[in-house]
Amino acid sequence: MRRTALLASAALLAGLLPWAATARAADEPAPAPVDRFEGEVPFAAQPAESIFTWGGDTDDPPALRLADRADAPEGGKVLAGTYNISGYGGFTHDFAATAPAHDWSDRQGVRFWWEGRNNGRKIAFEIKDGGTNGEASELWTASFTDDFTGWKQIRLPFTDFAYRTDYQPVGGIDHVLGLKEMWGYALTLPAGTKGDFALDDVELYGRADQALRASVGTDAPVRPVAEGATAKVGVTVATTGEAPLTDPVTVTYATGDGTATPGSDYTPVSGTLTFPAGTASGTTRTIAVPTRRDRAAEPAETIPLKLTVTGAKAPAETPQIVIDAHGLPYLDAKLPIRERVADLLGRMSLAEKAGQMTQAERGAVGQGADIAAYGLGSLLSGGGSTPTPNTPAAWAKMIDAFQLRTRATRLQIPLIYGVDAVHGHNNLSGATVMPHNIGIGATRDPRLARETGAVTAAEVRATGIPWDFAPCLCVSRDERWGRSYESFGEDPALVESMETVIQGLQGRANGKDLARGDKVLATAKHFVADGGTAYGSSTTGTYTTDQGVTTVTREQLRDIHLAPYREAVDRGIGTVMPSYSSLDIAGDGKGAVKMHARGDMINGVLKGRMGFDGFVISDWNAIDQLPGDYASHVRTSVEAGVDMMMVPYAYKEFSTALADEVKAGRISERRIDDAVSRILTQKFRLGLFEHPYADTGGAAAIGSPAHRETARRAAAESQVLLKNAGGLLPLKRSEKVYVAGSNADDIGNQTGGWTLTWQGASGNTVPGTTILQGLRKAGGNVTYSKDASAPTDGYDAGVVVVGETPYAEGVGDVGNGHSLSLSAADRAAVDKVCAAMKCAVLIVSGRPQLIGDRLAGIDALVASWLPGTEGDGVADVLYGTRPFTGQLPVTWPRSQDQLPINVGDASYDPQFPYGWGLTTLTPVPKGGTATLRALAARAAVAERRGDDRTGRALVTEARLLVQRKTGGHLTQAVSAPFADADHLLATGRYGEAVGKLAQAYRAA
Repeated sequence: MRRTALLASAALLAGLLPWAATARAADEPAPAPVDRFEGEVPFAAQPAESIFTWGGDTDDPPALRLADRADAPEGGKVLAGTYNISGYGGFTHDFAATAPAHDWSDRQGVRFWWEGRNNGRKIAFEIKDGGTNGEASELWTASFTDDFTGWKQIRLPFTDFAYRTDYQPVGGIDHVLGLKEMWGYALTLPAGTKGDFALDDVELYGRADQALRASVGTDAPVRPVAEGATAKVGVTVATTGEAPLTDPVTVTYATGDGTATPGSDYTPVSGTLTFPAGTASGTTRTIAVPTRRDRAAEPAETIPLKLTVTGAKAPAETPQIVIDAHGLPYLDAKLPIRERVADLLGRMSLAEKAGQMTQAERGAVGQGADIAAYGLGSLLSGGGSTPTPNTPAAWAKMIDAFQLRTRATRLQIPLIYGVDAVHGHNNLSGATVMPHNIGIGATRDPRLARETGAVTAAEVRATGIPWDFAPCLCVSRDERWGRSYESFGEDPALVESMETVIQGLQGRANGKDLARGDKVLATAKHFVADGGTAYGSSTTGTYTTDQGVTTVTREQLRDIHLAPYREAVDRGIGTVMPSYSSLDIAGDGKGAVKMHARGDMINGVLKGRMGFDGFVISDWNAIDQLPGDYASHVRTSVEAGVDMMMVPYAYKEFSTALADEVKAGRISERRIDDAVSRILTQKFRLGLFEHPYADTGGAAAIGSPAHRETARRAAAESQVLLKNAGGLLPLKRSEKVYVAGSNADDIGNQTGGWTLTWQGASGNTVPGTTILQGLRKAGGNVTYSKDASAPTDGYDAGVVVVGETPYAEGVGDVGNGHSLSLSAADRAAVDKVCAAMKCAVLIVSGRPQLIGDRLAGIDALVASWLPGTEGDGVADVLYGTRPFTGQLPVTWPRSQDQLPINVGDASYDPQFPYGWGLTTLTPVPKGGTATLRALAARAAVAERRGDDRTGRALVTEARLLVQRKTGGHLTQAVSAPFADADHLLATGRYGEAVGKLAQAYRAA
């Protein structure tokens, strides 16, 4: 292609385009253009070939233009743009999705001209390999640094590109950079500061020679071996495009200097492996290194295996053979855990202890070399941080590869890997996704809560993960909070009753079940009072409620927010996570203090008064919100009682700063020893020292019919029937039913946030059954029109499924782009269907929605919450296979002006009170005031005898009497005692509960 820029004068060329940058060898092929930016590729989107922008939020995508430039390196235009990125952002050139992919395999690399700003910022350049199109392909990344001024040609050989481990759009194709099916490229621009850029002439250059196309690797970077056994290291040759070798490849090997002693610990070896021309890609040869046995107990010892490669790219790392630690007391599973911990702790250096207190994100450690280099104690997957492909086998393989890295450390302390499995193993595609906690609270079924925890634990542990950042024990006091659906409810007594989920996750309270292949270490979060933050008190970005300030008296703190943690400690909870929020206790003189700095609460109350013996894990980068410099962040949080720090990308800085603070005497060694002892205790309880790798024996049950049946039952029991005029529900299968609404056929909306990704997403995101599909599978005579645009004549009943789209944490705060009102489209669908026929409205949401202005025109109203993947459970109650039994776990307000509104408030006049929930298929008892007096007397007797089953049944009978009498006409005089009764029921005061219901009955 003609290069018009090269027609300029020699003087101009000397000033702008150093000839050395564009010259090529005589036998090198001419460059192949990818982008000239002369207008040949439009700003558009797939399926056309196009350039488009993207970003983390609406402000992050850059602004692009084709700019006329006299100094353009090629042609007369360049791609120019401006950006101001707070999260992430950049732009992409995708080749047409409807055209064949491009073959780049005969080229050495990609190059382009970049106008430097000399800002020292790193720019990532990705290429898209394999798959069906540019948005369904593997991402391989390299980078360059803008440390120059003016135009410079950047060259990126394909051998410099690495597979992205922190994000892949659809999952890996084969994890091999084949270069035969390429779909384009993308640039990620620097975040944090405003900037502009100019880019020109993206092209392929050079000829791929074998030294660039062939590579040598080993079967693992670390090869553990028992003392006295022979280590066998596989050495494999592979080629880009999987073609046979065109020239020989030789690998000269020799054992090198490590911590093992040649001659006494192992027999040194050396030699040469030859892969002749014509050798197939993937061929493997084996190097054997014999080790020697002695009688001494020893830590692990390393033997580097040095490889010198000719004719191919050498491995990125020198493989290490590791003679396993042996004979040391902490490795003896027969000893008590306390003794094992003490022995191991006594052998650890300060750096090793600091490593145990450090948790990094999987995407930050790449292939994992830093796990051994920094002696990391833990890794996690943040929301949406998954392996590719996102399968159980890939999770187990990934975690085993990370765990393998710990074998190269002196003491071989295993990692503890954590994940937010908050409603099932929600990061895993194909897992069983349960209703969110607010729906579990609506079931009022502690046994079911335990079962959902057991299913979650089994699916999580089967993928190699022993630690779950759940359950959330927040007591949600304001539905404007974006995390309100993570709460079991607004009443601490209800939250406590649902803590059976801890036994589902962990097993017995004494920790004896933690080593089982179907149990995980659980986490009570977020300590303490995260559910009490005041609207408008948050200072985090655009959040309004989340991470804000909770202002309480000591009595309120004790009775409302601390109560669930007392229960959790009694149940043997293994870890506790402090809240991002601040706590302001009236009269203590401290003001609002971030929970990660409140030693009075973590050390004093949690560990001291409550006797918590597990360890405290920080929230994601939470210490960065503390005042002062980084050293003070570390010092303050550790001294406050935080034992392990979740520092996803700052793990090097944290572990270094922690050790420095101890050396300086600002953090005591005793405090470090306490923290590490707590962490090691849980690792021993989990059996990780004996079985560090994944036990995938339970993988076949992931997403199984039995597990989905538990989720289906939970979905059914979570449905709360708020209104049922004329007995519209349950529906009859003979009825013609018109189904409409945005959430009727959207599995993404139905599962909500924390589903595959942190924020979740609308659409067909996970395997499961939508509510519409459930209705059809139940045998219903169903017609569906999402927007109710189809004719409405001739139907017996309508079902309109409306509500929220997914969100998580403060992103979902009311006032931060969210409200408690239905969307215009949802309101229109409700109005049209309910005007044409008898209608049931289902609200799929993480919190109550304001529906009072339309309530009179709705025959039946159901709070469906976020029911998870099993829409069949919703259909079960709609068609009467199961009865409606759910009760409101939170108060349903009449208006936003009432918020916050909670059971026990002095002024309490909601749309529907806490505990409200009509039933079907269950006969409502007959009787009136006299019946209620009799029920109260019998309930009091049951209470004295400790007969909980009878007491609960008697209160339920009284509740049904009250609900029937009200006929849906709820006043303050009815709602307040009605809600109080449900709180009394949860606290075991059955006689008083019936007395309150009698008061509500008289007022009805």
